Amino acid sequence: MNLEEKKLKLNQAVEEIAEKIAVQFKDNKKLYQTFKNCFVSTAKTTTKFLDNGEAFVFTGDIAAMWLRDSSAQVVHYLPFMKDYEIIGDFVRGLIKRQMRCILIDPYANAFNEEANGNCWDVDITDSTPWDWERKYEVDSLCYPVWLLHEYWSLLKDKSIFTDEVKQVCRLIIEQWKKEQNHDKDSAYSFIRLNCPESDTLTREGRGEPTGFTGMTWSGFRPSDDACKYGYLIPSNMFAAVALGYIEEFASEIFKDSVLKEQAAGLRDEIQTGIRNYGILHHEEFGDIYAYETDGLGNYNLMDDANVPSLLSLPWIKYTDVSDEIYQNTRRFILSKKNPYYFEGTSAKGIGSPHTPDQYIWHIALTMQGLTAETKAEKESILEVLLNTDGGKQVMHEGFYCNNPEVFTREWFAWANSLFALFVMELNK
Repeated sequence: MNLEEKKLKLNQAVEEIAEKIAVQFKDNKKLYQTFKNCFVSTAKTTTKFLDNGEAFVFTGDIAAMWLRDSSAQVVHYLPFMKDYEIIGDFVRGLIKRQMRCILIDPYANAFNEEANGNCWDVDITDSTPWDWERKYEVDSLCYPVWLLHEYWSLLKDKSIFTDEVKQVCRLIIEQWKKEQNHDKDSAYSFIRLNCPESDTLTREGRGEPTGFTGMTWSGFRPSDDACKYGYLIPSNMFAAVALGYIEEFASEIFKDSVLKEQAAGLRDEIQTGIRNYGILHHEEFGDIYAYETDGLGNYNLMDDANVPSLLSLPWIKYTDVSDEIYQNTRRFILSKKNPYYFEGTSAKGIGSPHTPDQYIWHIALTMQGLTAETKAEKESILEVLLNTDGGKQVMHEGFYCNNPEVFTREWFAWANSLFALFVMELNK
């Protein structure tokens, strides 16, 4: 099967699945069409099969592949890998590509299809021609491990665990260990010239000072914005989850006791750091998780729409939705005490400093629905999502809380995929 035929077969598969699911919504024309549009979005608009058996999933309006976004963009296709071989081939090709990217540069967050030197900007950092952008984000290494675990859990296909995968697991542990002592042990720095403060790191590209906590340092958030303080709590939580998966791979697949012990040991250190430095007492909400800290007594209390977020903790399987500290944190971040929680005439929800003030993100609304405990809250969120699409019948990045016809990004594949997943979960 040539590349054109593979793409056609994938498109046909997702269209068939979308119709099978959407038929139950035929009496709700808006939900019917929006679900179908969002479900097929990744396959039809952001996917390329490559000659070497890999798959390249670009973010949408930018022709580069983010490790984070590409993983999240396929989440709603995973349940169908068993019944549709082409979908399994597609996800397997994406994993292969992600592993190769990490081995090329574990500090980069986004990659080109080829080593062509294309980039967001000519930054002062140790970049390669493969790097579209070299903002170091801990979650960029978590997501491919998460996707690999999802693939393995569903298909039990051991062939995916190549020598390259084992190298990546070792490299991730090595890098996260090094970045526990960023100021002393790491050579990473990042400077972008003539840009907003959120696009570059302070102190000649090194970021603000940090003390040792056991957690691992991140230069940037999942939003691609610079961290205020270097220990990004939700990303460290996702790292703890990913290390648990690496421990599982080491034990069940690689039979490597050293790798297993390294993953377990680092996970324990990060968990200890979260417990000792990531929780503080709020006079109104009780014990809550901070968004960022520096290990030197400074905290950033907020949440951002991009995942991993504090809101998403049950979804990334760090904790249960009923966990008391999570529930306290949830009440905090879904209140005006969170500086990026906005309420308007059309909607209320979490936004991001990455987009204008008073803009709510569809990703955050969908994640609120995915982590809600009651069906009533889930159904309420679905209505908000459908009513804030600006008439486009797809999801956006952010929209103005008083007028959803004012939005960023005509369509956003990551948001579309999470919306499709949410609808599927709600209508099981």
